[in-house]
Amino acid sequence: MKIVVLGGDGYCGWATALYLAKKDHEVTIVDNFVRRQWDYELGVQTLTPIRPLAERLRAWHQLTGQQINLRVGDICDYDFCASTIRDLQPDALVHYAEQRSAPYSMIDHKHAVFTQVNNVVGTLNLLFAVREIKPDTHIVKLGTMGEYGTPNIDIEEGFIEIEHNGRKDTLPFPKQPGSFYHLSKVHDSHNIMFACKIWGIRATDLNQGVVYGTVTDEVLLDEALINRFDYDEVFGTVLNRFCAQAAIGMPLSVYGKGGQTRGFLDIRDTVRCIELACLHPAKPGEFRVFNQFTEQFSVLELAEMVKSVAGQMGVKVEIDHVPDPRVELESHYFNAKHSKLADLGL
Repeated sequence: MKIVVLGGDGYCGWATALYLAKKDHEVTIVDNFVRRQWDYELGVQTLTPIRPLAERLRAWHQLTGQQINLRVGDICDYDFCASTIRDLQPDALVHYAEQRSAPYSMIDHKHAVFTQVNNVVGTLNLLFAVREIKPDTHIVKLGTMGEYGTPNIDIEEGFIEIEHNGRKDTLPFPKQPGSFYHLSKVHDSHNIMFACKIWGIRATDLNQGVVYGTVTDEVLLDEALINRFDYDEVFGTVLNRFCAQAAIGMPLSVYGKGGQTRGFLDIRDTVRCIELACLHPAKPGEFRVFNQFTEQFSVLELAEMVKSVAGQMGVKVEIDHVPDPRVELESHYFNAKHSKLADLGL
């Protein structure tokens, strides 16, 4: 398949591009390198230093003989977005090209506006370009489980059947996003669903849980291919932060009671999910939603696991419960369905 990976220089995008190339798909990365600029803006860096993208791609070619192509640009520029689809004629577009940090979107007005404009406009450009140039292209969009929030009912995969005043209908599952970032993803979902309905294009929305891990089989081939490990307070995940704190002897900082519960998956499962979605595309006019995670943990459970593993390595680790800086429930019900990808072979 001809597959374009938008945001292919990022954490999930890089691992996905390598995995798809290894599976003999014709892969092109599209990126504007803004993710690297955010590191400079915030004064942070990945714990595992990553090479410039051109160097990474040369290393991949030397190691495997396979060519991953590159186009540099911003899909918020419609002309660039349209020319990319016109030139490459992709069978599938894997869309990672968004600002993906909830804390980043909550820093201030500027960061909230940037997140929503970047994410919503980029996706809208993509939808219009696909409609006008190659309407049979399958859009595989990375969403987030954070769109749902933490309702006190089971979370279905995208849609729920509701009976009200004696009538039934299947409707999008209610959204309760917890940040301006998550709100941008909700807007994306609505825009994509609308575009599929009125234009007959096809799309899969992958509502992904928290991803962990730095390595895939492809990344392990050489140090030049190493992936990001973000542990700062803006882009770092809670598990990465706990690991870093344990390594330097700091107490693990659990927000509040630590009952905040989310879906998780290893990055090796992320790349498999993407390929499964590409190999089994949505039908024309279909907007489908897959909940993309394999495990479920609370923050306190993660802290206890890290403490246990650190102890096995001879490192004594304490757990501190600190005041929660976020507006969120510290204990809640969480049970999300995630069977559709398993039905495809995950």
